[in-house]
Amino acid sequence: MAQAVHIFGLTGGIACGKSTVAACFRARGVGVVDADREARRVVEPGSEGLAEIVRVFGEGVLSPDGTLDRRKLGARVFSDAAERRKLEGITHPRIRAASMERARQLSELGHRLVAYEAALLVEVGQADDFRPLVVVVATEAEQLARLMARDGIDEAQARARLAAQMPVRDKVAVADHVIDTSCELAQVRERAEAVLERLCDGFGLGRGDLGPR
Repeated sequence: MAQAVHIFGLTGGIACGKSTVAACFRARGVGVVDADREARRVVEPGSEGLAEIVRVFGEGVLSPDGTLDRRKLGARVFSDAAERRKLEGITHPRIRAASMERARQLSELGHRLVAYEAALLVEVGQADDFRPLVVVVATEAEQLARLMARDGIDEAQARARLAAQMPVRDKVAVADHVIDTSCELAQVRERAEAVLERLCDGFGLGRGDLGPR
């Protein structure tokens, strides 16, 4: 029988190092639910989510192979709030349901602590649904450098992407714990470990009782 599982939120700005922190937690036995991965799963070919998107937005959002063309759909909803809300109404409930099912599976595998890793957790109004909330941050200079290196874009493009995101300070304002990754990897691991210890204390969990690694 699965033991009780404790879930906390993990989010952050673009190129702030959220995935790096998630990897640090995972190495200590924390289960990680990747909301971005679940978001892709709920719109796979043959899924109810993709069928609903096609019904609402038309077959023009499909690629020739029948998969969702995220670029086309994104271009349609990016500058139209009403269209974006339609899409969110289709995907968000399905992503949440799939994520909670994944958390249940992790619990059955023996994980006592699970991080719900979601880039837009604060933006979609779910900060209070996943307390305590861990927000990963980095300096703007670090974000720009990482974005340019990761995506092969120039500084102007990187700045445009940052400008399109919720400011990191707004996420920090609703955080319970903050991890700044503007440092060497070894120090990021130390900071993640310190936050994990506080999370364990809050949930009443032993350090070696988090789950399989």
